[in-house]
Amino acid sequence: MSDIVIRAENLSKRYRIGERRGYLTLREALGRALAAPARIFQARKPVSANGDPTHIWALKDVSFEVHQGEVVGIIGRNGCGKTTLLKILARVTKPTQGFAQVRGRMGTLLEVGTGFHPELTGRENTYLNGAILGMSKREVERKFDEIVAFAEIEKFIDTPVKHYSSGMFVRLAFAVAAHLEPEIILVDEVLAVGDTAFQKKCLGKMRNIAEEGRTVVFISHSMAAVRRLCQRGILLQAGEKVMDGEAESVITQYLGQILGEQRPGNLWREEFNRPEYRGSFRIESVSMVRTDGTPTRIFSMDERIGIEILYHVLEPFASLRFSVQLKTADDIFVLSSTDADTLSSYGHARSLGTFLSRCWIPARLLSPRQYVINLGAYLPRNLVVAAAENIASFRVVETAGPISPKRQGIVSPILEWSCRELPNG
Repeated sequence: MSDIVIRAENLSKRYRIGERRGYLTLREALGRALAAPARIFQARKPVSANGDPTHIWALKDVSFEVHQGEVVGIIGRNGCGKTTLLKILARVTKPTQGFAQVRGRMGTLLEVGTGFHPELTGRENTYLNGAILGMSKREVERKFDEIVAFAEIEKFIDTPVKHYSSGMFVRLAFAVAAHLEPEIILVDEVLAVGDTAFQKKCLGKMRNIAEEGRTVVFISHSMAAVRRLCQRGILLQAGEKVMDGEAESVITQYLGQILGEQRPGNLWREEFNRPEYRGSFRIESVSMVRTDGTPTRIFSMDERIGIEILYHVLEPFASLRFSVQLKTADDIFVLSSTDADTLSSYGHARSLGTFLSRCWIPARLLSPRQYVINLGAYLPRNLVVAAAENIASFRVVETAGPISPKRQGIVSPILEWSCRELPNG
């Protein structure tokens, strides 16, 4: 028997922009008649250049399969179709074209409010969701205390959920979805509503679900969470699937899209120079280079990474400093450095002229992944004369060589090891 639990074939979903529903409630009809009686039956629709109503494809020809026990992260920019895809899988939304098959009992956490009745208490909603999942009252009772403890809302379990804060709502919704033993769990970005401690607890619970052989499909803008939780990733762009593969590779592709992946060359733009200082100081160019001066954006772990700054001093300065900050592409701070670390404390650009400064990141320091650089120049008392955030993205790749365990963490230096044979006895 096949272990495929989710199969999507040519899934497409089209929306008409500005389209009103094909029916109105009496209250809506009366309200619109009072507000604009001449327009109640004359709602204009947006029209494109060819005269047809304007449509948008939220999804277009998306196909994939998910096997039992897989943890799949779906990533992409806002509006790329991630939530629409999960809603189709959850049978909340009907596709315009294509179809999706889901085998197994499914728990969903799509958005705050889905599946909960606001007038019912937390206790009543827990039993209601259990019934929707096909569970008996006895099965829900067996899990009830565990659900309430996980959600940390013991005092409010008999309060109508319409009085819950968004964080309380999400905690209970996730606890119900995760503990009522679904074979498949679909989770949207709603976990971002919870606090950091609860997010960690949720990620741990989803990891436990996966270890039990159940299936998780997870949407998140946190690449750190996707990296920790998922073995596989699917990247959507403008409603289309552009990549499906190993999670780290998909994340790298996505971050490259966000950061632009500029070609090697000058990364600096004139607007990064502060206008009030352009008559006295101006950065001409910033490049990322290898040790031989070749511009590049991809470095192996075994080579030094150079940041090269060409600038003009048009008026003498008593002191001038450069600083570099390094982050991962998912915004984890790695390190910072200034040229004061190795140059004179009084500065190295005190006279007029053109200068070239270089900063070198040692080889074998950074693990393979995408990185981002912030750069700034400043005077004493932290007066900034030029600055740019996310000026460059670059990639560190694994050096080809003997097979070794996959490296974890942000830094990957070569540490000193020793081994000696001890005498017998």
